[in-house]
This record gives sequence, structure tokens and C-alpha cells, in this order.
Amino acid sequence: MRIRPLAADGLITAALTSVAVLLGQEATSQGWPPLDLAGHLLVGLVNVPVVVRGRAPVAVCLFVLAMWTVYVSAGYWPVVNSFAPMLTLYTVASLRPLRTAAGCAALMSAVWIYAGLLSERAAMPSVVGQALGFSLVLVRFGHVARRSAELARRLRDEQEERARREVAGERGRIARELHDVVAHHMSVISVQVGLARFVFDSDPDTARTALGTIAGTSAEALEELRRVLQVLRADEDGGPAAPMPGLARLEEMAGRVRAGGVPVEVRVGGVPRPLPPGVDLCAYRVVQEALTNVLKHAPGCRALVEVHYHPHHVAVAVTDDGRGVIQDRVPTGGGHGLIGMRERAKLYGGTISIGPRSEGGYAVRLTLPTSTRTARQGDGASE
Repeated sequence: MRIRPLAADGLITAALTSVAVLLGQEATSQGWPPLDLAGHLLVGLVNVPVVVRGRAPVAVCLFVLAMWTVYVSAGYWPVVNSFAPMLTLYTVASLRPLRTAAGCAALMSAVWIYAGLLSERAAMPSVVGQALGFSLVLVRFGHVARRSAELARRLRDEQEERARREVAGERGRIARELHDVVAHHMSVISVQVGLARFVFDSDPDTARTALGTIAGTSAEALEELRRVLQVLRADEDGGPAAPMPGLARLEEMAGRVRAGGVPVEVRVGGVPRPLPPGVDLCAYRVVQEALTNVLKHAPGCRALVEVHYHPHHVAVAVTDDGRGVIQDRVPTGGGHGLIGMRERAKLYGGTISIGPRSEGGYAVRLTLPTSTRTARQGDGASE
């Protein structure tokens, strides 16, 4: 059971008051007057305000020191009420700036020394040492506690900010995945719907073929969306996820784009090998987005997809010959497509260039490292 701060301070106040009363009973054995009614009243005035020290630390400290001064001036044993002033000084040091704590420490030391001067048997060097030593130690401990609380609060704020950034990043990741899946397949479906409508009466076989492509493409889109959702659920539950598509499925993608009216050639160089899942998906999505842009903005072009496996990296290029209508191929600085391609490349330590070719047409070139270190980083951050 967690005790509330005010209740804890109430218990501390009761304990301090009880200790002061018990010490007061030993006053005669130490050569000091016993606590009478006035003495017990002053004990209460010194100790009871400690209960609200957290709400007004400086005011409580000053009041306690003032009542302790009155108590000492009345000729009672100073030690009886010495604990409450020390606790209030520590509270000031732990909640207020160091300059304020130093001022309260100076006042407590002055009262301590004043009590020593009123005692005929007090050894003043010892009294002065105690006054300064206790004040310095309490201020030091309180200052350390204050710094620790500030660091803990700053750490908590940073953790909350990191959590907000992770949520924003997760939203961006979901948006990129949904964009890459939906934009590609819907572009193919849109082209095939237009074709089927155009030849529906004049060429039923072509229309039937277009409808078959639409059916296959929509089924593929649903399958990929299902994979995305499974990956997201696996991230939440910590369980295994269904494998996402990779470069091994480039021919399937090229087939869909060919059905949309864009001739696509796929060339593979080097020795194909399994890639880290994140790197494989990154390369696949970049090719998918590049072919979608060709399909949407440059119908009639011929596209070439080249994949070359190197010992420590994989290079992917998607180019077209520039024939057909090409306008606003990749919106500069905007859109999930361009942002998604660049962020994916950056995430896995790769480089990407997107732009027109000098001989005409457009090119997207991607290079991704496949080293063990990069693969581990990518897989840890990938879908």
C-alpha cells in the first residue's frame, strides 16, 4: 500500500514530537530544567509545522527556527528540538535553489551557536563545528536529492517524448506500407478496368482477360494487406509474423505491370542469395513504387528492372525509356511514395537516387548493404 506524502509527513511529525517529549524527560539528568507546560507547548510549535513542510518548505523552516530560538531563549535543553530544524533545512535544500538553502543553513547555524553561547558548559569549538557541519551535510544531501529528482523528471520526459516519436514513426511505417500495397495494385486495377470498359463490346476475350487480371490483382492486394496486418499484430503481441514479399517475387510484380500495359523486363546479375528480411522488403517496395509511378505517369514506356547481387550489398535499378506521357513523375518533396522510398533506404543504411536520365526517361537506383550488422539493425526496425 502506497502512503500519500501528507500522511507520511504526519507520521514523521508524530515521531519527531514523540522523540522530543521523551528527550525532554531526560533534561534534568543533563542539568537542564524539565519540560513544563510552556516547554511542551514550545515543543509542539517546533515540531508540528513539519507536517506541511512539503507545501511551504521555506516558510516552515523559518517558523521552526524562530520557535526553536524562543525555546532556547527560555532556557530549555536545545537538543530536545534540534531534529525538526534539521529536517526542515533538508527539505528546503531538496526543493528549492541552493542559494535559498544556504540562507536557511546560515540561520540554523546561527541558532545552534546561539544555543551554545547560552549554555555555561558548552564547548564552543565543538558547537561551532556541529553547527557548520550539520548544516553543510544537510544542504549537500538535499541538493543531491533535488538533482536526482530533476534528472528522474527529465528522464521521464525524454521517455515520453521518445514514446511519442515511436508512435509517430509507427504511423508513418503503416502509412508507407498501406501506400505501397494499395497504390501499386489499384493502379493495375484502374488500367485494366479502363481497358475492359473500352473493349467490352468489341473484344470480349480481351475484356475477359482484363477482368481476370483485376481478380488476380485484387486477391494479391488483399493478401499483402493481410500480411501487413499480421506483421503489425505480431509486433504488438511479440509473436511470429507471416513473411513479407521480397525480390524473389519480382516476376509476379512484373507480370501485373505487364498486364497493365507496361512492358517490363527483369534482369538479375550476380548470384542470388537470401537477404535479411528488412533489406529484402525494402528493395521490393522501392521497385514496386517505381513501377507504379511508370504505370500511372508514363503509360507506353518500356521499363527495365535490374537487380545485381554483390558480396556486401545489393543494387537495384528501375528505368524506363521515356516514351509516353510523363508529367509530375515523382512530386518533388511530397507524397508518401518519394518519402517512403528515401526513408526505407535511409533506415537500412542504403543510398537512393531518383530523377530523369540524360538519355530520356526516368531512373530509380537503390543500393543496400547486406552486412551482418546492417541486417541486424534493419531487422530490428523492420516490419
